[in-house]
Amino acid sequence: MSADVVIIGAGAAGMMCAMEAGRRGRSVVLVDHAAKLAEKIRISGGGRCNFTNLHTKPEHFLSGNPHFCRSALARFTPLDVIALLKRHGIRYHEKKLGQLFCDDSSQQIIDLLGKECSDAGVIWQMPCNVLDVARTDSGQAAQRIHPRFTIKTDRNTLMAHALVIATGGLSIPQIGASDFGYRMARQFGIPVTPLRPGLVGLTFSQDDFSGFRDMSGIAMDAEVSCVGMAFRENILLTHRGLSGPAILQISSHWQPGTAIHIDLLPQHDLRDILQQHRKSQQLLPNLLANYLPRRFVKIWCDVMLARQALIVKPVRQYQDSELQRIAKQLHDWPIVPSGTVGYKKAEVTVGGVDTHALSSKTMEVRQVPGLYFIGEVVDVTGQLGGFNFQWAWSSGYAAGQSV
Repeated sequence: MSADVVIIGAGAAGMMCAMEAGRRGRSVVLVDHAAKLAEKIRISGGGRCNFTNLHTKPEHFLSGNPHFCRSALARFTPLDVIALLKRHGIRYHEKKLGQLFCDDSSQQIIDLLGKECSDAGVIWQMPCNVLDVARTDSGQAAQRIHPRFTIKTDRNTLMAHALVIATGGLSIPQIGASDFGYRMARQFGIPVTPLRPGLVGLTFSQDDFSGFRDMSGIAMDAEVSCVGMAFRENILLTHRGLSGPAILQISSHWQPGTAIHIDLLPQHDLRDILQQHRKSQQLLPNLLANYLPRRFVKIWCDVMLARQALIVKPVRQYQDSELQRIAKQLHDWPIVPSGTVGYKKAEVTVGGVDTHALSSKTMEVRQVPGLYFIGEVVDVTGQLGGFNFQWAWSSGYAAGQSV
């Protein structure tokens, strides 16, 4: 079978690329190894798909080439995503911080993309496993006369003028994630930046987290910082360590061996609070329980005071210098993660196909005409809150206008 475009990967980016290319009159074959369409969309946002963020800007993305995402994001914006949903009558709402979710089900997004692709004449091949990809031109591929790529699958052999890799990253392997896209990049001599789980919970050693492991489910507003980045949202204690939005955000920036710093009272100055209660007969944990969960405070005081050779006692019995140390520790709790909970729980993969090898306008590989990489497989990782879906739509659209 011959086609103008073969797209491998029928996720958010792949389907966006397919429908845009199809609208331009290109013949498109969309290949995916899964039996069920777009599982990552289906489970996203608690089943309601956080499909974009109103405040999307380039600074919300992490990449070895920070300016790479600007062109694509400018050409297909959150307003364009909203217009697409409105055309299909899909209702949505803003949850917080510009995060947009479907009112009903994420299946509506999958159905929208599926219909747009079918209306554009896209040919579906799924489930379908790709066995081999080869370049069939001689490198002189400035014009689209002969197919540039041969794609052998367990169904047939496809010949294509343009090949788009939209197979995502390593996150959530239980729904089919694989390293296919990175293998394709390496096959064609394209660098891949180091990979690691992103937007993922952090784990801690028994020594650092002793006493806190039995408090799974406790959540607190906090500011978490690391390597010059800081995020303020909830943190959540788990049986393995810490999770919650602020932890997920910082995890994409955290490097093994470095500490994260947690301000447990970002909305208060504990130094002032302790001075106001300088003569109080209240035990320190009882005072802190007015601002933090009581169960957490009890353990935190037991652990952290012991490290400073202090004991729990009424506030008035502490020296001023001791109260200052306690306040500092609560506003800056340094803790070194032992690792993450891994790709199985990670929402994204940090790193990917080196963007220096791609055109920021079209997503085409500079040295391999007709070959494109889009979506999560590329070294562009969004923050939590709909930014990664926006990158999928924007990069897919950019490639769809070029293939």
